Amino acid sequence: MPGTEITVHVNRGAANTLESDLEAIETDRKLSVVLRGHERPAHVHCRLDGDLDRIATIDQTNHYIGPGDVTTVPIDVDGAAIDDPIEGRVEVVTGYGSESLGIDVTLRPPREIDVDESLSRPSRRRSQPGSNDDADGSGNGGRSLEDVLLALGLDSTTLAVIGLGAFALLVAVATAATVGGMAALIGLVFVLVGVGIAIWLVLGRETAKA
Repeated sequence: MPGTEITVHVNRGAANTLESDLEAIETDRKLSVVLRGHERPAHVHCRLDGDLDRIATIDQTNHYIGPGDVTTVPIDVDGAAIDDPIEGRVEVVTGYGSESLGIDVTLRPPREIDVDESLSRPSRRRSQPGSNDDADGSGNGGRSLEDVLLALGLDSTTLAVIGLGAFALLVAVATAATVGGMAALIGLVFVLVGVGIAIWLVLGRETAKA
């Protein structure tokens, strides 16, 4: 946040003189005093007065200002301590106290930032067909693998029999291809018949249950 500056001209036109274009200032921003040196060097002292001294501090109060020097004196303000406007003065002194300049300062509480309430609400995304929500069965339109198997009338026992039959068939085919001959072919036929009968019996049992 840009700050508010109070510019004070030191020894502009004559020795032991202080000038500023401001007599009073009101702000809710950071505050600083800018000392600008002119014809002659000077020792300058900065201080706070009034209620401003209660919530603000100046780390380095004494400064040597030579011709052409520009020195910024930051004023640290405890913004959290400002509930109501605070009034006080910034005083700049030179010439061993013979010349002083005071600027009235009113500090307002920091501005509150308006936040759109809609930004704090969690967004709710509607699941689209084919999305992950439907794919894992958590969406309203998704169907799990268990639902599909139940619709086909297959339980775990039936799947086990079919799986074993398929495995036996693969073994028989591999054996026939390796060994060859009529005996291997007859063995393959028996395996096929056995697997077919087993599957037929299991499916018949499932149909009877339904």
